[in-house]
Amino acid sequence: MTTDLDFDFTVPVVIAGGGACGAVAALAARDAGAEVLLLEQDLSPRGTTSMSQGLICAAGTKAQADAGVEDTADIFFADIIAKTKGQTDHALARLIADQAGPCIDWLTERHDLPYALDVRFRPAYGHTRLRVHGWLGHGGGDLLQALHARIDAAGVDVVLGAKVAELIADDAGRVLGVEIERPGGARERIGCQALILAMGGFAANHEMVAGHMPEASSAWYNGHEGASGDAMTLGQRLGAAVADMGSYQGYGMLTDPQGISVPPGVIVEGGLMVNLQGQRFVNEAEDIAGVVHPVLAQPGGGAWVVFDAAIEARCAYIPETQQLMALNAAKTGDTLDALALAMGVEASALTAAMDDARKAFASGQADATGRVWGTDAPPSAPYRALKVRGAIYHTQGGLQIDSQARVTRPDGSALPNLYAGGGSARGVSGPSFWGYLPAMGLCAATTLGRVAGAAAARKGISG
Repeated sequence: MTTDLDFDFTVPVVIAGGGACGAVAALAARDAGAEVLLLEQDLSPRGTTSMSQGLICAAGTKAQADAGVEDTADIFFADIIAKTKGQTDHALARLIADQAGPCIDWLTERHDLPYALDVRFRPAYGHTRLRVHGWLGHGGGDLLQALHARIDAAGVDVVLGAKVAELIADDAGRVLGVEIERPGGARERIGCQALILAMGGFAANHEMVAGHMPEASSAWYNGHEGASGDAMTLGQRLGAAVADMGSYQGYGMLTDPQGISVPPGVIVEGGLMVNLQGQRFVNEAEDIAGVVHPVLAQPGGGAWVVFDAAIEARCAYIPETQQLMALNAAKTGDTLDALALAMGVEASALTAAMDDARKAFASGQADATGRVWGTDAPPSAPYRALKVRGAIYHTQGGLQIDSQARVTRPDGSALPNLYAGGGSARGVSGPSFWGYLPAMGLCAATTLGRVAGAAAARKGISG
């Protein structure tokens, strides 16, 4: 920390990180009338956003109303609390539940993002209402490109290849500016009245992962290499608090070797999982994030997702399904014996697994894993199977923030002009992997980005 005021130039609002959170924060700050500079460490904005499905959960949106879906912020809040077993920051959960819907409406109406309610992403894995929004046929990379086109049109200056290396602050913790490092090692100093940290989480930092979530240290990392925990390190140097550092989104269905996520809809529509011996081992419909650990615990550390041509067709609108189909990634078989041969598992084990699921479906009772099938029938011929591994996608813990996205100290007091969102901030997934709701990563990133951008603009304009 230093108070040297020798800056190359000064901008009212500086945003560190050009992912969804940073880009949305830039739009919000510009909408509020502030001059904004966005710093992105990569030469092309990518981050965790570009590797996601681009889905955002939100309640009370106009898209939901148009589709006849009755959902409210109160219901969304209750779902967050239930999913996290009450072990999340209730004030942040309330903030996100209240503001996610207005954020989606603002992005679609004010900034012309082509987002709509995904009526085929049925309520599951903790959501009790149809509330996942997406851009049909597009993923997170397309979302990020669209956001950067919007911030360019809004007149936001973006500097690429600019890694925030140091925060320059006074003894009261007021950020006076940042020192950035360029690819060749040159450094520049930029002054500001307000700073937003939207630099991602720490899933790429093996030491931090091992220290905060050792049970995930053997999981494959499927995320951006820039998620190194810099925001937490920089914030803590100013006396900031961190929380829920053991929280993350795990996923047990990353295809091996393709590295493409099997969409959750494959399971919701009736797919099931077996291990590399062809045996059922988990209720795959219970917890989209939690299944990562049962997968990692299996012999060989992998599993198979088994589905059928009808399930594949119903999920074919999803970009990841399209990619896997284009690659002919799935093993196929017109009979279970043929599928087992293609998978390299014992036909008797696969048949026993399928028989148990079918008997449970017919009886309406739970199968051996505890899954109740309802109206979603287990797979039938012709069959498909994808080999998968357990992975960690992004962390959900980070800098503690308040209802204005201001970074706070351990005693709850706010740092004067430092804000955070996205992977840099504490999310609402509780203390571990089991509290993650589908599409919550981008929900928190965009919602907190808007809150932080508006608050930082007020600080930047007023000084």
